[in-house]
Amino acid sequence: MKITDVRVEHYRWPKEKPIANGKHIYTHNDLNLLIIDTDNGISGYGCSWAIEFAESMGKAIIGEDPLNHERLWTKTYVPKFIGRRGTSAKTVSAIDMALWDIKAKLAGMPLYRLLGGYRENIPAYIAGGYYAKDKGLKELQEEMELYMSWGIHAVKMKVGGLSMKEDALRVKAVRQVIGDNMTLMLDANCAYRFFEAIEFAKMVEEFHPYWFEEPVDADDYDGYRKVAAKTVIPIAAGENEVTRFGFRDLINTQAISILNPDAASLGGITEFMKVAGYADANGIVMSPHGQQQVHVHLDCAVPNVNFAEFYPPQYDSKIYEAFKNPIVFHKDGTVSPSQEPGIGLDINRSVLAPYRIK
Repeated sequence: MKITDVRVEHYRWPKEKPIANGKHIYTHNDLNLLIIDTDNGISGYGCSWAIEFAESMGKAIIGEDPLNHERLWTKTYVPKFIGRRGTSAKTVSAIDMALWDIKAKLAGMPLYRLLGGYRENIPAYIAGGYYAKDKGLKELQEEMELYMSWGIHAVKMKVGGLSMKEDALRVKAVRQVIGDNMTLMLDANCAYRFFEAIEFAKMVEEFHPYWFEEPVDADDYDGYRKVAAKTVIPIAAGENEVTRFGFRDLINTQAISILNPDAASLGGITEFMKVAGYADANGIVMSPHGQQQVHVHLDCAVPNVNFAEFYPPQYDSKIYEAFKNPIVFHKDGTVSPSQEPGIGLDINRSVLAPYRIK
């Protein structure tokens, strides 16, 4: 089997209502696909936040056997020419995903089974609690009550977008409505400096958050150590980390209790599996970040993932129509990948056609 073409498709559509986290406002949804075609008719799909290097990297793998994912990873990830992070690593991630999609389709298996098949479903947490216009404490509590009605047992909310006192009141309001038995995660999206994160952590410790995600800048390893030393709340991080080497250094800070790797950024499935093994050897659990179509397969493939991140339909209803084989949400608050062969990124072009921009 040989690779015959590497191409991209970009889709963009407006959110029904803009939302914000501690640092950014989101007005649109983007789906950036990288597609690898082969001479036997199988096409593999990958995705990432940015795939601007697809044309140049694609030329390097035309004619190669798509099953040789290790060879092609090292052939595309060349820091001397493309840099070590950012767009280049994201493009490598999308290429690697597409290669694994081809492999799984050729094997006639869903990706999670090809990678190990540790479980069939996994508990999900709702990635909600965003800031939005005219959204006060009452609306925030109503949002959480809705999630509870779905059978969910864990929720995440954003912090860092308001004053510490205001955000502490938001955390209190959520804990009041979900009760003591629900798992509550906090996500600052790198909004604080280390001394601010320490102060805020002390303000909300009484509400027993399960984790405090990205309290400081992603590259501030010393800041992570300082925060972890001053709070009993476990620190989570990793969605902005790249390659197994970056995760090695992050883990070696001994400040991180939960990793949030993102296969669409760190280097694809190939690197994710290496990160998962290293984390497991260090006694660290994971809850991957981002594209749930892909990550639900990874969540179910390895033993040291404890939660799947699940984005509620009200934040992006179109995404549930976009894929042919969407993630399956169960009444007990767990999620499962589709049983169809592949990684789950084959799209419904009729649904997305009006939103294609490239």
